Amino acid sequence: MDNKPFVTAVIVAAGNSTRMSCGMSKQLIPLLGKPTIGYTLNAFEKAHSISEIIVVCRESDIPSIREVAENEACTKVKAFVLGGATRCESVRAGIIAANKNATHFAIHDGARALILSDDIDKVVSAALESGAAALAVPVTDTVKIVDDKGYVISTPDRSTLRAAQTPQVFEKSLYMSALDKAAGLDFTDDCALVEHAGGKIRIVIGDYTNIKLTTPQDIPLAEGVLKKRIEGD
Repeated sequence: MDNKPFVTAVIVAAGNSTRMSCGMSKQLIPLLGKPTIGYTLNAFEKAHSISEIIVVCRESDIPSIREVAENEACTKVKAFVLGGATRCESVRAGIIAANKNATHFAIHDGARALILSDDIDKVVSAALESGAAALAVPVTDTVKIVDDKGYVISTPDRSTLRAAQTPQVFEKSLYMSALDKAAGLDFTDDCALVEHAGGKIRIVIGDYTNIKLTTPQDIPLAEGVLKKRIEGD
């Protein structure tokens, strides 16, 4: 029996891009002339730990994203599936399409186009050891917890805080069990889903440049990072 891990990357790119206000899916917004999703797919294609890629997206975006995958020579992309009404439904659609031999799922926001292949491999390695792992970075700002009137309730110790990123990687049975226990609840973060089911997540320190494209202001920031990476090659 082959005990080698089989890691399926589920790229969630089915959002409505409401805050981007660009009239198109943010996964297709050009960064230095190339669609955002192209950088995402390329990073997972080059990650040694990833066995296959499933893209979850809107039906109208499938032809464009398929073309991007072909242009990037992404041989690991095995399927394009339609997203659901919630993030949990979208991820579920992705894992249903995964290879039956999959042992782990690496779930990633398609709009985090600046993810590094080395960081993908690093967090997958941690998940292979612990069952569940996620990239995150230390919080640099002081965070305040406030009440419904806007008054400060408390100030948590910044040294204990981490800003979660993706990919978040989970052993298959652990994640499937967490989905079943969610009972119709929706989670914007897959770690929260697994935590709800009692799972423990190992945090792996990522890179501050692994930003998620959310608003128009994020585009020049992302292009600036990409330019520096090109200059550094």
